[in-house]
Amino acid sequence: MAAETTDIDTIREQAQRWLADDPDPADQAELRAVLDRLPDSAAELADRFAGPLTFGTAGLRGPLRAGPNGMNLAVVTQAAAGLVAWLAAEGGTGPLVIGYDARRGSRAFAEQTARVATGAGRPALLLPRPLPTPVLAYAVRRLGAVAGVMVTASHNPPQDNGYKVYLGAELGGDSGAGAQIVPPADTGIEAAIRAVGLLTRVPLGPAGQVLGDDLVAAYVARAVQVAPPGGPRDLTVAYTPLHGVGATVLTAAFASAGFPTPGVVPEQAEPDAEFPTVSFPNPEEPGAMDLLVALADTTGADLAIANDPDADRCAVAVRCAGGSGWRMLRGDEVGVLLADHLMRRGVTGLYATTIVSSSLLRAMCAARNLPYGETLTGFKWIVRAGDGSAPLVFGYEEALGYCVAPDHVRDKDGITAALTVAELAADLRAQGRTLTDRLDELATEFGVHHTDQLSVRVDDLRLIADAMARIRAATPITLLGAPVTEAQDLLPEADVVILRTGAARVVIRPSGTEPKLKAYLEVVEQVADGDVAAARTRAEGAVGELRLEVARALGM
Repeated sequence: MAAETTDIDTIREQAQRWLADDPDPADQAELRAVLDRLPDSAAELADRFAGPLTFGTAGLRGPLRAGPNGMNLAVVTQAAAGLVAWLAAEGGTGPLVIGYDARRGSRAFAEQTARVATGAGRPALLLPRPLPTPVLAYAVRRLGAVAGVMVTASHNPPQDNGYKVYLGAELGGDSGAGAQIVPPADTGIEAAIRAVGLLTRVPLGPAGQVLGDDLVAAYVARAVQVAPPGGPRDLTVAYTPLHGVGATVLTAAFASAGFPTPGVVPEQAEPDAEFPTVSFPNPEEPGAMDLLVALADTTGADLAIANDPDADRCAVAVRCAGGSGWRMLRGDEVGVLLADHLMRRGVTGLYATTIVSSSLLRAMCAARNLPYGETLTGFKWIVRAGDGSAPLVFGYEEALGYCVAPDHVRDKDGITAALTVAELAADLRAQGRTLTDRLDELATEFGVHHTDQLSVRVDDLRLIADAMARIRAATPITLLGAPVTEAQDLLPEADVVILRTGAARVVIRPSGTEPKLKAYLEVVEQVADGDVAAARTRAEGAVGELRLEVARALGM
């Protein structure tokens, strides 16, 4: 009991010190309420002070709550001060450009970041309103900014928020201009954040210059270039921004490109930080696309498109064969459709994806004599895959992220991806064909590459560590009855295990943004006698068996 009392007293002292330095009266009141409930609130208080949110290559992301282990004005002030100090130490010149989405706290966090920047003597440029993450990534390049900050938690649950950092050309180099940070920038910024000291001594200036809508118009004008004029535009699209910030920019882009205005799911059209119609605001989650599919059905749409809340991802649903029902295309399917479309257009250069994506893109590049790149997971790596001899022209990751115009936005961009999908679908429609027809043609040529995931969400992160330790200690020697021909452990570079057989592949890793363990599964089945449907059925059954085998091996 004495030890427990000492622990509570230690955490109480930490909380009191935090309170004295917290710049937000609302957060102060929240933390005092937790303190007033001691000892009953001891576990909650300990969790809030379990440690600071760590600034990594994905920036900061966590629950909105007072204390160092949450997203709040104090944590954002410290992060902004550390970032600005690091930029100065690196000799970076130019303004800091800042964007934000419509989540709770996003605008306040963006404005506080601007005040920290101007307080340090650096110009701060604030996007005019809640806007998609791709607009911020574009602004970093267009405005010649030293760096950019995007306040967003993307597709995380409503109680979360986050803080992503992009570098300009001066510190990021050509391939990293307008791209998310990579090591060692993340560790340098993290060290600078920890060196900030008392927040009451961080000088604050004005909330920067608010940019005009001409920046958004410039983004749209450049975005529509992914759909060259003169092509078919007869296409009915149903769309949802999932209560996020994508609708106004996407509909403007479609209109500017000559497409009919998409029908927007009315219940999800406006930004809403509570995301009331979905359990998780992620198109990949069960049920998230239900309202979109219902709208597509009632409007007779040819295509259904969803953005995640910050519109850097793009989900696509198509009618099932025979017109009964809809199915969401996997990220790998959309990725290879977009790549194939660009290749057929004559776009030459490097096509890149990640280690967890389908191997079909590799096969396509080999057959068409085009450079191929494969990276660790994350667009921060994909956009850096090119070099001077083979610049990146397309990149995708299976988690619904696509970069179809790297010179426009050097990150995943759900707006330009949606435009390119629409252009392809309209072109196929004019020929009496569909996206699924084109997928069948690719399967006939290269084999069915069926991919799926085993994804396990946990409350205790130790379960993920235990599962990774288990698969390393007892690595399977067979999968689907075939010998494992290659077993790769990417430690210490990445916490990833890869297993391969002659016709199957498994990639196991913890999620970088959510409390999930993920296993990415792929089975390749050749098409016999032109019967794609039979090959798909065999591949789907094999992936189902593979999922069970992998789950047993992980103990999940």
